[in-house]
Amino acid sequence: MTEPKQRLLSLDFFRGLTVAAMILVNNPGSWGHIYAPLEHAEWNGCTPTDLIFPFFLWIVGVSIAFAMGNSKKDPANHSKVILKAVKRGVILYLLGFFLAIFGKLMAVIMDGKSLLEAFQTVRILGVLQRIGIVFIISSIIFLKCSTKTIFRVFIAILAIYWALMTFVPVPGVGYPNLEKETNLAAWIDRGILTEAHTWASSKTWDPEGVLSTLPAVGTCLFGILVGVWMRRKDVDHPTKVAWLFTIGIASVILGLLWDLQFPINKALWTSSYVLYAGGLAAVGLALCYWLIDVQGYKKITTPFVVYGVNAITVFFLAGLMPRLLNFIKISNADGSKTPLLEKFYSTCYTPFFSPINASLVWAISYVLGFYVLLYFMYKRNIIIKV
Repeated sequence: MTEPKQRLLSLDFFRGLTVAAMILVNNPGSWGHIYAPLEHAEWNGCTPTDLIFPFFLWIVGVSIAFAMGNSKKDPANHSKVILKAVKRGVILYLLGFFLAIFGKLMAVIMDGKSLLEAFQTVRILGVLQRIGIVFIISSIIFLKCSTKTIFRVFIAILAIYWALMTFVPVPGVGYPNLEKETNLAAWIDRGILTEAHTWASSKTWDPEGVLSTLPAVGTCLFGILVGVWMRRKDVDHPTKVAWLFTIGIASVILGLLWDLQFPINKALWTSSYVLYAGGLAAVGLALCYWLIDVQGYKKITTPFVVYGVNAITVFFLAGLMPRLLNFIKISNADGSKTPLLEKFYSTCYTPFFSPINASLVWAISYVLGFYVLLYFMYKRNIIIKV
């Protein structure tokens, strides 16, 4: 008889909270008017917004431990599970690639632009692409390695990435450094992705680039290690909570200490950043687990659980909608045309709020609008699994 999969309501809640926050910070009314905590750090350092993506990858790791824990015990079934993980990871990558190229394809259809040019300048990597790649690699490591080996791989990843970034001279520069344009990760991105396929805002490097995917795998492995502990049935709830708080706080302290030599930096996904963000994620899950799964405060969970059970679906739709609506133009009195979203924002938001508050209220409205859709799906048990 197959052992039923364990499920943590607190994990669904934490995932939903993270995705809702991701949508909030990704969809301000105006990119020129954003409250500081809702912006990324300029380079080194960490704002609340910089914690959202690593939290999600860390949660992916915890989820892997819960979803594949039973399959790990049956080596004969590993090939089937890995194939399923690869399929899921590829779908995630393709969804991200579709978002990246969607605007260019619409320009081909509506403005007659070159299809070849659309593919020549599309960004190859991105958020969903990184999730897909990290998911595949981490799933294989989880299935094929013991817990001790996973921990050793995690430590090795952090150490190797630190050594590469701080000791390897950058070709063309002559010395190792952690600056935007001249660090080793940026050099690799330009060499492998080429400037035409990197993040559009930089043209010379990518915050979800090739080399920085290595420590992103570390973030996921951190989550896997926590998930393995949380699945244990020989440990009581208070011990699990105490352990989570302890490892979380210890990791934060280690991250802050490492920051003195290898700065916390989301764009580079530095090893100190992995420890710092992963530690805060562990503290966050510990708090959610204690309140929801142990103390039974479950009535407060619904608004974010509805986000958590359809996390990838809502993230994809939230990215697709503005891209689609921006191609719908509204005619103005002077004969010019304005994108539908811009027209709606300038008519319904900016006249009633200060610029920065109008931007925030728009983002909140966006999150609430998707909540209505997700709640409808949740009540009808519609869960779209990628």
